[in-house]
Amino acid sequence: MIRLVLAGLWVCILTAGTSYAVAYWKENGSLLPAKDEFLEGLQYQKTRALSVPMVENGNVQGYIVARFVYTVEARTMHQLNVPPEPFVVDEAFRRIYADDRLDFRKLARYDLAILTTAIKQRVNERMQAEIVQDVLVEDFNYVSKEEFQQKP
Repeated sequence: MIRLVLAGLWVCILTAGTSYAVAYWKENGSLLPAKDEFLEGLQYQKTRALSVPMVENGNVQGYIVARFVYTVEARTMHQLNVPPEPFVVDEAFRRIYADDRLDFRKLARYDLAILTTAIKQRVNERMQAEIVQDVLVEDFNYVSKEEFQQKP
């Protein structure tokens, strides 16, 4: 007799819980918390490796080898006729090559935040819209001319 009462009580609790879950799901659309919509719509795009010659006293001393990652809204990326990668690579090359503050022998002291912000702003100006959301540095190294010419 007690088993029958406990089984009936268990069925009532299970039915009430299921009803509550279905009502909550219908009201909120999901039992899971909503995702952050800002990060959901972003695509990360990698640039090709970039070799920027470092010239000192009229001679190439070595190369800055860099690779960047930029973020673009997925919807915007599919609507573009021209991808932003050539603009990001071009701006990065121009900034690194022309920057007098860059001491290629001491890259640890170089402020990459200024570089990435400038690349982002300039690319968006050239594309005449806020296309690139952020520019990140994946790789940034100096390779001497001798190391660069050695074959593995």
